[in-house]
Amino acid sequence: MAKKKFYVIWNGHQTGVFNSWNVCKKHITDFSGAQYKSFGSKEVAEKAFKGRYIDYVGVVTKKENLSSEELILIGKPILKSISVDAACSGNPGKMEYRGVDTKTKKQFFIQGPFEQGTNNIGEFLALVHGLGFLKLKKSDLPIYSDSKIAISWVKKGQCRTNLQITSENKSLFDFVKRAEKWLNENTYSTTILKWETKAWGEIPADFGRK
Repeated sequence: MAKKKFYVIWNGHQTGVFNSWNVCKKHITDFSGAQYKSFGSKEVAEKAFKGRYIDYVGVVTKKENLSSEELILIGKPILKSISVDAACSGNPGKMEYRGVDTKTKKQFFIQGPFEQGTNNIGEFLALVHGLGFLKLKKSDLPIYSDSKIAISWVKKGQCRTNLQITSENKSLFDFVKRAEKWLNENTYSTTILKWETKAWGEIPADFGRK
């Protein structure tokens, strides 16, 4: 049985603590700069709601037994950057992705949900979208992703998923083809960086559903 989750919305169409992802999603969809996160208990969620979003998203709560030397070598993230991430309910399942300002968590773009997608495809699309976004803005900011697979796919210019095209996910694969076409027809100078989750906590673009 899935563990019950509670969702806090600090900034959305409606704010508060909610016990349903569907209700939470309704209050953040199409809201620019939405701020929200899931918690494992109502008590913790209510405490978080009284605090600040920035104090709960991206904060390191567990360093996965990294030594102090390892943490020093990893260093700290470049806050003047953008971060991208994807979320998928099921594998395959409903997938969406977004890009945010690493420091402020301001949302720059969001796409989905797409039917019958995967997290890897979402991470790939998020990265390509981010690259296009930065090029359009003529920005030299670096971009973070926590997916080694997506980063490698982008560098190879191809989404190497094993997922098959169906009538349900055809529109998603149309997005994939557009992304691959963009990579093959465009150059970019953006630095793609790996987000070190073990040292820094969840990537700022995380959807907060873990």
